[in-house]
Amino acid sequence: MTTDPGAEPNVTTVETVDAPASPGPPTAPAPLDAATAPGEPRWWPRRLFAAGRWPLDLAVVVGYLIAAGYVTSRLWAHPGHTTRAGNDQMLFEWMLARAAQAVTRLDNPLHSTALNAPDGVNLMANTSVLGLGVPLTPVTLLFGSHTTFLLAIVVSLAGTATAWFFLLSRRLVRSRYAAALGGLLCGFGPGMISQATGHLHMISQFLVPVILAVVFDPTTGRVVRRGLLLGLLVTYQVFLGEEVLAFLVLACGLFTVCYAVVSPATVRRLGPSFLGRLGIGALVAGTLLAYPLWFQFFGPGHYRGLPFDPGAYALDLNSFTASARQSLTGHDSVPGLLSPNPTEENSFFGLPLLVLVTVVVVWQWRRPLVRALAVGVLVFAALSLGDNIRLDGRLTGLSGPYRLVADLPLIDLAVPARFPLVCLPMMAILLALATDEVCRRRPVTGTGLATGTGPASSAAGDSPVAVGPPVAAGSPVAVGPPVAVGAPVRLLWTGALVAVLLPVAPLPIRTVPNWPVPEFVATGEWRSYVPPGRTLVPVPPTRGGEAIAGMYWSARTNLAFTAPGGYFIGPTGPDDPTARWGTPDRPTAVLLDAVAHTGQVPPIGDEQRRQAVEDLRHWRAAIVVQGGLHRGNPVKQTVDLLLGPGKSISGAWVWDVRDRAAL
Repeated sequence: MTTDPGAEPNVTTVETVDAPASPGPPTAPAPLDAATAPGEPRWWPRRLFAAGRWPLDLAVVVGYLIAAGYVTSRLWAHPGHTTRAGNDQMLFEWMLARAAQAVTRLDNPLHSTALNAPDGVNLMANTSVLGLGVPLTPVTLLFGSHTTFLLAIVVSLAGTATAWFFLLSRRLVRSRYAAALGGLLCGFGPGMISQATGHLHMISQFLVPVILAVVFDPTTGRVVRRGLLLGLLVTYQVFLGEEVLAFLVLACGLFTVCYAVVSPATVRRLGPSFLGRLGIGALVAGTLLAYPLWFQFFGPGHYRGLPFDPGAYALDLNSFTASARQSLTGHDSVPGLLSPNPTEENSFFGLPLLVLVTVVVVWQWRRPLVRALAVGVLVFAALSLGDNIRLDGRLTGLSGPYRLVADLPLIDLAVPARFPLVCLPMMAILLALATDEVCRRRPVTGTGLATGTGPASSAAGDSPVAVGPPVAAGSPVAVGPPVAVGAPVRLLWTGALVAVLLPVAPLPIRTVPNWPVPEFVATGEWRSYVPPGRTLVPVPPTRGGEAIAGMYWSARTNLAFTAPGGYFIGPTGPDDPTARWGTPDRPTAVLLDAVAHTGQVPPIGDEQRRQAVEDLRHWRAAIVVQGGLHRGNPVKQTVDLLLGPGKSISGAWVWDVRDRAAL
């Protein structure tokens, strides 16, 4: 047996065969460990930077960073613009700025009174992304929340792709190209780019492959150590995004059940250590998260349920064959009919990709891993259709499988439209496995036989590297005239990948112009008007699509002032924990919101003026500030009628209410 210097590690060319392999049924591989060769360390971190491999690994990581920079290029080029999900961007910019403030002031990171004055916001019960905001604090302090937000997108997309690349290349496939392809699809698939327009907590998935590497560790030793590591990883993921962790738990549970059915021997062998790691991990995470979770569910500003019906956010059956807005072949007309909003185009894989994945599943069906992944894709895709299946925007009269599980824990709080985010890495793994199979094919010439020890030719019962019908590794095979079939197969497969993946390639995130922060606020001129303990009230104050201006101004000034209102989830009232968006309504806020939407100035009398003063006292207002609004003149006229003429100061209309709103 001689080693082929041009082959991937552990792939060998057999010159002569002494005896056939022993007959008998093959043994199924351990999950996520098909690429491990006998005698090699099988614990992923030990093989993370193998000798001779790092230049290609580094090139792949740099490529992911370039791709993430390309996706965010318009946002970098236009700091005054936001994504089309502008409210979400403002929310996360504020959360990142708040994390930096908590670090520098040693404040409670789980709650803040800088927003929703005077009650504050339960940040643990909202998407506070402390796992991003805390380590990026230096960036926020030096360059501001906008730069941090963009860097967080880059880190999340490129980091997720990189983590999947290392998991694939160290556990599942031999070919670095196959692993790079899988990582690329995991980090930059249609759903990830759609979520990147406004949901940092959904794209921060770079710990998911690491958690999987620990959960499905193919060794049976060091249970305590790896259980401790699992607990730490789960704890950190909670501070990145609890929804991603919930999806991961569901996916791991389904995968484990499916794998147990198709490969019970493996489960019996690895089950005790698997359960041991999970038990220790749950104990560690439960201990570390006890107080944060108590604060989330019982602390100040906690709420019950969601302010919307999750079942209403479902996907159209036809969305799976369509192209997303942010894809190369996408456009605006079709996605709007098939998804709840632009940030939830998670199932827009396109028909070619679905066909190719189906071909891979049929081709590799005898592999237990492929069977489990295929079932996972089907289940989570079906759940995304919601209670009632729609086709091209119309109800079909068919009930979706989501109806059967909608009331189960975890699922009852999950948005169905996001289940395809679980399908994406599963499909990427399937493509990586098939690409690895193709890449490891060797030309068959003379009397030589190309074979290997990779996942497809191991004792796992998967297909061998040699071209032709499946044979046991080491078995003699009759060989005909010299044949070289590796290159054509690779060319055909490469062409198929390009044809399938190019249509879903991402475009730079689209942007829209936003009203700038008024100079009066940006330069700190407001400070001479707002004494300690008082607030700056933006117009409109607390409700409506433009009522988050105060949150935006606060984020761009590193939370320099306190403001009422904001874009968050909180309780309906002090004695009613039912979830609602934003602050409980105040009459003046409702009035100004209506003017901002309609452009109509309502009749204003003494009753409205008395109510305005009462509301301003509730908000502890010192000044009322109006910046740019789409219907700014009617709003300004209404505020003038309520509070008297305002002053134009440094690009803003300002009403000084320190005396009238004094408590």
